[in-house]
Amino acid sequence: MEDTQGTRAAESAQDFAQRLGLKFSDMLLLNRALTHRSFLNEHPEAVEDNERLEFLGDAVLDFLVGAWLYNHFPEMSEGELTRMRSALVRTETLADFACQINLGVAIRLGRGEEDGGGRERSAILCNMFEALIGAVYIESGLGAVREFVEPMLETGADEVLNLHNEHDAKSRFQEWAQSQSLGTPYYRTTAAHGPDHAKIFEIEVVVDGKGYGQGVGHSKQTAAQAAAHQALVDLGLE
Repeated sequence: MEDTQGTRAAESAQDFAQRLGLKFSDMLLLNRALTHRSFLNEHPEAVEDNERLEFLGDAVLDFLVGAWLYNHFPEMSEGELTRMRSALVRTETLADFACQINLGVAIRLGRGEEDGGGRERSAILCNMFEALIGAVYIESGLGAVREFVEPMLETGADEVLNLHNEHDAKSRFQEWAQSQSLGTPYYRTTAAHGPDHAKIFEIEVVVDGKGYGQGVGHSKQTAAQAAAHQALVDLGLE
């Protein structure tokens, strides 16, 4: 479906709120949260874009994520908490949160951004998610934002920690190899099978000509990380 200027019509604010179970008495506020500046440039009847709400949402998320991490990870140092918060509020993570709620279909975009794939662009999705958080905060307060965001934080934090642990396994294995004067580990692809959209890689980590561990994953990076972990397990270091 297209509007009169040829731009694909977005999901209405009312339908979006209903789909996500968000309660908005002020639909103009939600509409503003979903309005990209490119839409404002092409639709003079639109009063305001969402950049001020984006600013507010960014601040709300920083506080909420920091408080959530503080309460959920009492063993973490200040530095670790800071790194975790940065990972959870970075553009790619917030864009992923936006994708989880299919925010892209509700964005009001101008034709140029629409044609350029703006609904799938990480920077736009991130900014829109922040604006939505700002709107939810104004409409219903911090408790509503917390209820809306915390399930995503649970999943997001698990992914960040898993990635950190996998990378840490590679670092620890490299440190072990170098401490034994064996040189730098080399990750060799031993097999790749399956269709392009769901390919499986098998990788072996090799040091000084000897294989130490094998891993499997949907990307070479994931498989290499799994190989390093297996090498540590076999060596009794994990």
